[in-house]
Amino acid sequence: MYKVAVLTISDRCHEGKREDKSGKVVQDIIRNLPAEVVIYEIVPDEPEIIKEKLKSYADNLKVDLVLTNGGTGFTARDLTPEATREIIEREVPGIPEAMRVECLKFTKRAMLSRAVAGIRGKTLIINLPGSTKGAEESLEAILDGLAHGLEMLANKEH
Repeated sequence: MYKVAVLTISDRCHEGKREDKSGKVVQDIIRNLPAEVVIYEIVPDEPEIIKEKLKSYADNLKVDLVLTNGGTGFTARDLTPEATREIIEREVPGIPEAMRVECLKFTKRAMLSRAVAGIRGKTLIINLPGSTKGAEESLEAILDGLAHGLEMLANKEH
């Protein structure tokens, strides 16, 4: 059973001005893997807070997978990919590429995603879009390959 952290990055959700539907969808979908969501948090679009959470999940909680949602767009506050790149040790460009390719079948706006994926220690970190539809479609697009990637990181037979 893989340990998963879900981190929603949204000023409005953090302030209680909007319900976090994306974070809930991500948690529902990830249960299709042999996975358990061990932590779910909402933080504002603040790079230092994002980096602190990602490092804590990987280094202290030793989760297998971190799924962020939000902060991958074009606004000045959308800095999740930059924060992620600062703390990962190895980038995994194929994951966001696969998400974009698959999601382009549903919406042309998928080309605007700046999502990043990478590894810190034995933790895989993936940025998902903040929209509920975008997060759902992106995660569904990579779900089949995700289990294999997690097995390799955990040095399990594959």
